[in-house]
Amino acid sequence: MFIEMINARKRYGKGETAVHALDGVELHIEEGKIAVILGASGSGKSTMLNMLGGLDSLDEGTLIIDGREVSRLKAKELTDYRREEVGFVFQSYNLIPDLTVKENIEVVADIAKKPLDIDEVMKAMAIEKYKNRFPKELSGGQQQRAAIARALIKNPKLLLCDELTGALDSKSARAVLSFIQKVNVQFGTTILMITHNEAIAGMADRIIRIRDGQVYANLENHQKKNVESLEL
Repeated sequence: MFIEMINARKRYGKGETAVHALDGVELHIEEGKIAVILGASGSGKSTMLNMLGGLDSLDEGTLIIDGREVSRLKAKELTDYRREEVGFVFQSYNLIPDLTVKENIEVVADIAKKPLDIDEVMKAMAIEKYKNRFPKELSGGQQQRAAIARALIKNPKLLLCDELTGALDSKSARAVLSFIQKVNVQFGTTILMITHNEAIAGMADRIIRIRDGQVYANLENHQKKNVESLEL
């Protein structure tokens, strides 16, 4: 099993006002799969993503990724884990405005141990013709694809996507999700996406539902669809 989260707990605050963002979560995801995590605001989705990405630590429980017990890593080890193993794509693109598309991607490639070929990644994301443009010269969908390329260049084992289509129109969202699907097939990357959009679950290998800090469904999708057939 690639991802194992066992009795995971995370609290914010103390006493009666404490918020149990994760409340005994059990999560298991196979390598090379696309998983979509669905839940309302405040359900614990983002907290779960932060734990998987090494951005925050559990109060209790165990997190194992690719055989490595991430929940026991020290600060320096967590930094190395984030740099070498995980790619992040957020709803806000976080591109550096004064750098071109190619330069934004090169910033990450330069600190990666085994980066992918930059031209191959830009071609996979269909942004090679925009490589010398600045972020402000791109549409929202193009910026999101550049952000995916930047996350992908480090050749991460795990790609974490936080509401990556939330700010896009349906056409741009479909294009971005098509590229996510392509990344999974072409590079074998394990991908987790958190979203409010039920339709996106159709493209997943595994559909995970979270409520009140607990996973109440983790189902294999036996009717997986191509992005083109999703009703976004």
